[in-house]
Amino acid sequence: MGSRQYPASALSLHASCRCTLVVIIGALVMVSAAWAQGAVGVLLEQARAAEKISDYAAATRIYERALVLSPGNLEVLKRFGVLEQTELEFDSSISHFQQVLARESQYPEINFFLGMSYFGKGESQRAIQSFELELANAKPHPRCRYYLALALQSTGRLQDAISQLDQTIANNPKDADALYELARMHKNASLQAIEQLKTIDPDSFQLHALMGEIYAEEKLYPDAIKEYRSALDKQPNARGIHFSIGVAYWAQRQPADAQKEFSLALKENPGDAMTNLYLGDIAVQEQRFQEALTYLQAAQKAHLEVPQMHMLLGNCYQALHDLENAKAELLAAISADPGAAPPHYLLAQVYRELRNPEASARELTEYQRLLKSDADKAIESRNGSYQDSK
Repeated sequence: MGSRQYPASALSLHASCRCTLVVIIGALVMVSAAWAQGAVGVLLEQARAAEKISDYAAATRIYERALVLSPGNLEVLKRFGVLEQTELEFDSSISHFQQVLARESQYPEINFFLGMSYFGKGESQRAIQSFELELANAKPHPRCRYYLALALQSTGRLQDAISQLDQTIANNPKDADALYELARMHKNASLQAIEQLKTIDPDSFQLHALMGEIYAEEKLYPDAIKEYRSALDKQPNARGIHFSIGVAYWAQRQPADAQKEFSLALKENPGDAMTNLYLGDIAVQEQRFQEALTYLQAAQKAHLEVPQMHMLLGNCYQALHDLENAKAELLAAISADPGAAPPHYLLAQVYRELRNPEASARELTEYQRLLKSDADKAIESRNGSYQDSK
């Protein structure tokens, strides 16, 4: 038999039906995909609500349903991985994060969360690699650099860790966690340096000078002075040690010993602003106002700007009856530190001498108000400490 022949019109109709069927199927697929996408969005919201109340089992079931509806959905995989990470299921979370990376290597924040899972497992080197990949993104996770610092520290790379924290704080100066870790790392670095110095030479100039600084920071001034003296025994011409000894004596209210050390420090560096300020302060306490003025003007010439310097200058000018300069300096002291009471008291005296009783009374009132405020704060602080101790 010969092959069956179909009319051209029938073939045309058949082709038309096939095209229509393809269009219908395509439309159904699009409708199905859109429905699935919408359903996944609803499921993600449900999962988020479950996580907010710490119902992680329910959230897990929801993510599993979402993956059935939309296999390989990157956002579902990411969110599911973060949930597993929260429950310390690090291997499962890593598996989900890696599925995302296999399809999109720079998916938002995925390298950060992968790094966190590795860090949680104690695999710091892998965590570092993931964090560094995350930082290569235009908008990395805001905590990435902080955790990179912690991972670097755990591998012994202390200076690199400190560098990352410095950058973190530069980006956010109020990051308390980063500030705490930075202080702790610097302290650890100091302790390591001390131990290394002890190994090299337990009686070295450097070790004695460093221990002096540490004791001074802890307000253990006699110990600090002893260490500074030992440092000078090793290097009698070392600059800066006499100044540090002078500060320790000044903090202990031993002005005669402090003045002796500051005078030696001034010979090392006659223009040093802080040395001149301390000498000026001691001279004011001992009412040697003309001598104090010489020191304080030298500090001022060195562009030292601290409220105490203006206060001391105002005190000197008042004692030397230069009332206009006294007023100017005391106003500068108040401007620099509005909460300080003593400048207002001195300024009240200056206004009285300038025959301005209204201004004098105003400053005296402000002085008394600030004194009361300071006393109230001290009481609140003591009460708070008492309550904390109960």
